[in-house]
Amino acid sequence: MDANAVSDMRSRLLALRATLEQVAATGAASSAVVELDQSAVGRLSRMDAMQAQAMSQASGRRREHQQHSITAALSRLDRGEFGYCRECGEPIARKRLEFDPTAVLCIGCASNRERAEN
Repeated sequence: MDANAVSDMRSRLLALRATLEQVAATGAASSAVVELDQSAVGRLSRMDAMQAQAMSQASGRRREHQQHSITAALSRLDRGEFGYCRECGEPIARKRLEFDPTAVLCIGCASNRERAEN
């Protein structure tokens, strides 16, 4: 990758991380503990709140995973390893990296892995 492409990818990754941090800050209230006092909240409302809490916690875990992937991609950029497949060492297609700048596998290796898992 040339210097401009590396700079563009770094900017995209930093913007993605900032967006995730903003979403995490606004979603903190949704994952709060659900009130146990059924006199304050009806049973069905409490069940809805518990479901919303579970969905919020799952979203939080996905955000944490995405943040980890972004940090790893930034680290690969710093080491000059960004854009190379972790499996075969070949360059990852630029279009793939534009779609997902955290990708660590080329399309061939990703397809092979997916077939092996199914």
